[in-house]
Amino acid sequence: MRAMITKCICAWLFLAICIPSFGQESDDPNAVRLEARITGYVAAYNKGDAEALADFWSEQGEYTTLAGQTLRGRSEISAKFKEWFSESGLGQLELVDPNVEIQSPSVAIETGTARVTIPDQETTETGYRAILVNTSAGWKIDGVSEYELEPVAPSNFDRLQELEWMVGSWTRESEESNVEASCRWTTNQNFLLQTYRVTSSEGGILEVSQIIGWDPDAETIRSWTFDSDGGFSAGRWNGGEGRWTCQSLSVLPDGRRGSATNIYERVDENSLRYSSIGRQVDGELIPNVEPVEMARIIESPDN
Repeated sequence: MRAMITKCICAWLFLAICIPSFGQESDDPNAVRLEARITGYVAAYNKGDAEALADFWSEQGEYTTLAGQTLRGRSEISAKFKEWFSESGLGQLELVDPNVEIQSPSVAIETGTARVTIPDQETTETGYRAILVNTSAGWKIDGVSEYELEPVAPSNFDRLQELEWMVGSWTRESEESNVEASCRWTTNQNFLLQTYRVTSSEGGILEVSQIIGWDPDAETIRSWTFDSDGGFSAGRWNGGEGRWTCQSLSVLPDGRRGSATNIYERVDENSLRYSSIGRQVDGELIPNVEPVEMARIIESPDN
């Protein structure tokens, strides 16, 4: 119960600092007055003055918490502020992406995220919508409703960022075959998805799909590859600074097992080099794939 009260009070405290979202100097007298009110509110909060904080609400002000509890009037709000200061002390309030709209000379609406940091407690983030009214005593908080934020999907972008240079479309043409490749991030940037299409001079086509991602169990970058002939493989990546090796174990379409070390190198911004060495099938060495270069496809600005 104490944790719930602390979270709710933190949100109330935070909601009153919504006004600085105007930020820059404004010729709008309403915006100027709103900003001035917040300056006084912050001073009261830093002093831990619950009665002064409650005075920033309208006489009939209401707050609906995340749990659905509604608190009404300055007296109840002031009592909760006192309780909160007594139990938790002062916290650090931060406004994240606020949006204030002045609906009329007497009404403003703000939406945003309240982030509250309290010593020895977990930082909380809560979405809110506040109604502000312009009264004879200045701008007051007339109503606040709190809501749960949509959870942010986890991303392993930081783990895979060094491979971002591979993103794009690539091509290579030779007498033996033509290769078209593309690489893109999946949603939430947890995986890189690569596709290859190899067309031989005789007309045969091989398509390859590869997924590259972070393995949190092994704490390494891994890849899973599938080709249109029915083969598949898994690899473990190592490297950095534009040169990566992938130790790959594969199963061929006929059931034989293979292994190889595949090397990916960034030559420059618009070219990469690929090679494959130490290749084996059922323990027998087979020829390496000598280094081949692919060029980035740069689309015309008109496309």
